[in-house]
Amino acid sequence: MISLNYRDARPIYEQVRDGLRHLVITGAIAEGEKLPSVRTLAASLAINPNTIQRAYGALEKEGYLTSEPGRGAFAAKGGGEVTARRGELLRQFDASVRELLFLGMTTGELERRVKTAGKWNGAPGASRPTEAAAGPEEEIWPEVKEGGDRV
Repeated sequence: MISLNYRDARPIYEQVRDGLRHLVITGAIAEGEKLPSVRTLAASLAINPNTIQRAYGALEKEGYLTSEPGRGAFAAKGGGEVTARRGELLRQFDASVRELLFLGMTTGELERRVKTAGKWNGAPGASRPTEAAAGPEEEIWPEVKEGGDRV
């Protein structure tokens, strides 16, 4: 589910947040699915429950989770309201597009990659776009080994 790297410079709550975000985005945690309780997840990862609560709070603020008092935390439905996270990702996207255009990529190549990426909805069993569909550079979502090294 989530693996922590104690050699990573990022705080543990950020690693938990990023791991849970990845699970929600890829569909490993389905929309509306209940997440483990703070205590359960903290015990399984052998970390302080306050760390999990902080990660859950950050994900709720970003729009990836919803919490219901007395019931727990649930994966949010995709396509919700505009969030700070969406704005952050769009700024990163715009900067990347400008740099790719500067490096000679055409708008047609960019459009094809965006369309290919948009076809993959993260549902279990859906195939990930690869180099053949995306272009000669590399896989759209390369696999990453523990410790951050690419496979």
